[in-house]
Amino acid sequence: QVQLAETGGGPVQPGGSLRLSCVASGSVASIYSMSWFRQATGKQRELVAAITSSGSTHYAGSVKGRFTISRDNAKNTTYLQINSAQLDDAAVYYCNMHIATIGGDLYGTAHWGEGTLVTVSS
Repeated sequence: QVQLAETGGGPVQPGGSLRLSCVASGSVASIYSMSWFRQATGKQRELVAAITSSGSTHYAGSVKGRFTISRDNAKNTTYLQINSAQLDDAAVYYCNMHIATIGGDLYGTAHWGEGTLVTVSS
């Protein structure tokens, strides 16, 4: 079993910063890609940022230059640094990791966290 837990959500003012964290625990053998998605009220879940096992990153156009994704493989953790927050950034942020478990499929499967809420208001 693998669990993902996001932390760091909360209120932020427009123009402000926030850092989200997501840690994987349990029977983790290898973690391939790590990603952050978000879902605003009444909208579909969308990919915000992703980072591969080699450190290559990808960002949605709406957050490029403002958000930074990173990972700490030793801690099974990914981070999302949010800078210059905008009203449209308000959403529940979900962590997603592609994980191979101990004794499981070598190619791994996708795992989701339960989400952390980010609100943006002045």
